[in-house]
Amino acid sequence: MMCRMSIRRTSGRTVYENAWMVVREDQTELADGTAGIYGVVEKPDFALIIPEDVDGALWLVEQYRYPVSGRYWEFPQGTRGRDHTVAPEELARGELREETGFSAGRLEHIGHLFQAYGFSSQGLNVWHATDLTPGEVEREPSEQDMRHDRFSRAEFERMLQDGTIMDASTIAAYGLLLVAERNRRAPEMPPRADDLPRH
Repeated sequence: MMCRMSIRRTSGRTVYENAWMVVREDQTELADGTAGIYGVVEKPDFALIIPEDVDGALWLVEQYRYPVSGRYWEFPQGTRGRDHTVAPEELARGELREETGFSAGRLEHIGHLFQAYGFSSQGLNVWHATDLTPGEVEREPSEQDMRHDRFSRAEFERMLQDGTIMDASTIAAYGLLLVAERNRRAPEMPPRADDLPRH
C-alpha cells in the first residue's frame, strides 16, 4: 500500500521574478512536523508541437540553448510571458507558425505533462500537427539563429540514441505520440468481465 506524503506550506517569499518566471522560496512542514524549505519556479504552461508530414517524417527545430551552452534539435515549443493569456490551441498554432512557418490543417491534443515537477509548476500541452501548409517563419529575435528540418522516423530515433536530441520534453512527447498511434491502430476490444454490469 502506498503512503500519501503531504507537505504543508507555512510561509513563502518571492526571491526573483521577471516577465517569464517567478522563483519562490517556501518554508514547509511534513506530516510528522519536520520543518523544511522548498524552492519553486513558477512559469506558464507551454505548447509542444509534433509536426508530421504525409510520409510520417517529423519536423524539428534546432537552436542554441543558453543554460546548457549548446545547440540541440527538438520539437517546436514555446509559451508567452506571465502577463499574456492565450488559449492552448491558439498558443500551439502560433508557436508552430513562428518557428517553422507551417500551418496545421489538423491539430490534435495528445496529452499534458509536467516539465520538471521536482522544482517547477510548469506544464506542457503536447499537440500532433498534420496536413501541414508551408509559409514564412515569424521568429522572435532570440530565435534568429533557429533552423528547421525534416527527419524520417528512423533518423529521429537514431538521434535519440546518439544524443543529438537531448530535450526531455521532445522525448516524452514522442512517447505520447507512439501510444496515441498504437491506440488508433488497435481493434476495438471486447469488454472485460470486470467492466460488465452486475445484476
